Amino acid sequence: MPIGRQALRQQLLQQREQFEGGSPEPGADAALARHLVTVLSALEPDMLGLYWPHRAEFNAVAAVAGGSTLAKLRLALPFAQRDPVQMHYRGWDGRPPTSVDERRIPTSDGAPVVPDVVLVPCVGFTVSGYRLGYGGGYFDRWLAAHPGVTAVGVAWSAAEIDEASLQPQAHDLPLTLIVTERGVV
Repeated sequence: MPIGRQALRQQLLQQREQFEGGSPEPGADAALARHLVTVLSALEPDMLGLYWPHRAEFNAVAAVAGGSTLAKLRLALPFAQRDPVQMHYRGWDGRPPTSVDERRIPTSDGAPVVPDVVLVPCVGFTVSGYRLGYGGGYFDRWLAAHPGVTAVGVAWSAAEIDEASLQPQAHDLPLTLIVTERGVV
């Protein structure tokens, strides 16, 4: 019998912290960055929605900043609001954020925007594109409200789970694709 989402989430977060702390694969950061830059170069976003990394997430901000092809992209960071629970993106100039959102995650003071490509951090993911997040539903709600946006999941390959373990629910939407240090799912 599969474990509940909360228990699965905690297990995956522990695994991610151990992976990031000990990185069993030398060069995993560089490999994920390389795959991500390749995908973004092919997608050619008009505006890219990033996320500010925390809790041992892959640092997509650094990966994008390091890619000369992507250096001229218009960027945005999410702003999570607690009441009501919702998220929007704000234009970002690429400098270190001086503000935090209502979840205490660094964000931009820029005007609200809607990126055409967004990077979505994954606590867990399935090969069919379903994502397990932190449980707040911020990205799920935003993606449901913006169905034309290309959603690119970003995760370590160790976060891959089978569909039976996740048991996608009616509100879960598959991501367009997921990028790991091993390639594109």
